[in-house]
Amino acid sequence: MRNIELSEDINRLYQMHFFERKIWEQEFKLVAGLDEAGRGPLAGPVVAAAVVLRKELLIPGLKDSKCVSEQARPLLAEKIKTQVAGWGIGIAPVGYIERCNILQATFYAMIQAIRRTGLRPDHVLVDGHMEIPDLGIPQTTIVKGDQKSAAIAAASILAKTTRDAIMRYYHNLYPKYGFDRNKGYPTAEHLAAIKKYGPCFLHRRTFRGVKENIRDDHRFSSFRFEFEYHPGD
Repeated sequence: MRNIELSEDINRLYQMHFFERKIWEQEFKLVAGLDEAGRGPLAGPVVAAAVVLRKELLIPGLKDSKCVSEQARPLLAEKIKTQVAGWGIGIAPVGYIERCNILQATFYAMIQAIRRTGLRPDHVLVDGHMEIPDLGIPQTTIVKGDQKSAAIAAASILAKTTRDAIMRYYHNLYPKYGFDRNKGYPTAEHLAAIKKYGPCFLHRRTFRGVKENIRDDHRFSSFRFEFEYHPGD
């Protein structure tokens, strides 16, 4: 039974290389998948990951990060890093999100992720329906790409595990918001904490659920206590 399940999973993964194979068939060598984590939360950065492939990535269990348990993701992330041609992480901090909006911050993080692979992909597969402006590399957008492309699925795992690690770190600075549990998303617990304590410097002041709770006695200065935190730094 175990062998049958493994064979079915490998077959599923092979099918998830449809877009990658179409590009390889054009004699391009390096295909990158791009995905992000953190567009919806009320706090913390948006994180993008790029994963560059030159051949199939047949890691059992590889799928969209939302379909992988929080306990299993870190191990899967380490396997991905050792088997791909290159990978990179890009981070757009809260200040950037507020200055430029979440969409532009996502594009910024994605471009940084590509640069940090140390490679120049021949083609980029992007999760979603919007191309990255001024990327300078041919790209294909794929709606629900983290379910249809192995490269994008791998990127989704790296983006999610990186951002989760960042939010667990921030929990040590601001434990009353429960960032280790909600990762900055608008859970009932998180919204109640914002209402009770007011937002902290990691909250996105322009987002609904935060801006209504900015108080006169909780002024934000032009200086934001914020930095780009990379796990392992």
